[in-house]
Amino acid sequence: MTKVPFLDLKSINAQYRAELVEACARVIDSGWYISGGELEQFEQDFATYCGSKCCIGVANGLDALVLVLRAWLELGKLSPGDEVIVPANTYIASILAISANGLTPILVEPDEKSYNLCPLKVEQAITGRTRAILPVHLYGQISDMPAILAIADAHGLLVLEDCAQAHGASIDGRKAGNWGHASGFSFYPGKNLGALGDAGAITTNDDELADTLKALRNYGSHEKYKNLFKGMNSRLDEMQAAMLGVKLKHLDRETQQRRSIAALYDQSIVNSNITLPYGAVAGAIENEAHVYHLYVIRTQKRDALQKHLHECGVQSLIHYPIPPHKQQAYSELSGERYPLTEAIHREVLSLPMSPVLNETDVNRVIAACNSFRP
Repeated sequence: MTKVPFLDLKSINAQYRAELVEACARVIDSGWYISGGELEQFEQDFATYCGSKCCIGVANGLDALVLVLRAWLELGKLSPGDEVIVPANTYIASILAISANGLTPILVEPDEKSYNLCPLKVEQAITGRTRAILPVHLYGQISDMPAILAIADAHGLLVLEDCAQAHGASIDGRKAGNWGHASGFSFYPGKNLGALGDAGAITTNDDELADTLKALRNYGSHEKYKNLFKGMNSRLDEMQAAMLGVKLKHLDRETQQRRSIAALYDQSIVNSNITLPYGAVAGAIENEAHVYHLYVIRTQKRDALQKHLHECGVQSLIHYPIPPHKQQAYSELSGERYPLTEAIHREVLSLPMSPVLNETDVNRVIAACNSFRP
């Protein structure tokens, strides 16, 4: 039986093979492979796409978050030990960025319907040492940024968006990456805007922050052999910038494909054992708010459902099986209790989702879900 793949990256990139090969040849023939014209062009284009003033290309999505927090430390906007509020149910990278800078992650339970930060719980978690909020736009759905910004403004807090899964998601036309004081993006190959290797970027409207970040990503140097900061090597190379420049042109069309598939799932999966995704903004799904990086369902019978889908030839994945506070890396948090987060990590399952998923395969996924009887 031919399987319905969870994500067919080869077919996604095959759509643009001629353009990608042309871009690759252009980089090879240029003789310039780091910090050149391809990077500059992509940074301009992606900043424009997000509606932000500046874009700074970096090596990957984790570095994007690490570097923003480090820049705020260098600029005196944060101090070691300061608290940063972050969702308890996020991928561990969001929390790694905080602890990597000597800051204190404060894990907060999400909204039960959207799985994103709950503004009420954020407000409750603020203490005298809170200095920043790190909302994660999980699964492709933008967080309730108007409410989060209102809280941040009232308490004088910085906001760093984790946009690794939400390229193009927006509220009232304002895209992810243009809400917080800064935002981090991942262009890992499986993302909605994916490179052909590791890549990432930061967007911001703060010129001082952007200048600091440009130095920090390049050994702390604005000028060769003159180092202002103890920086790192985290540069988005010319080849990946060129690949991303090609794929950015097609991102909105691919997003519409994802939304169309999600709409079919929404309308056609009818099984009392399965809970479908729900929109966070204004209590309902808004067309622009979700870009469906993942289509995540919940069921108390996850192992049985995943086995059933496998037997039906449908590949599914779990995002994510172990919450960060239960990871060995954060053993100091193992005694903490986050019951909703633990239930989410125990029950979520991601169905196939990609812009090249055809109607036959979508219908196979739907039929497999509807035929599940635990």
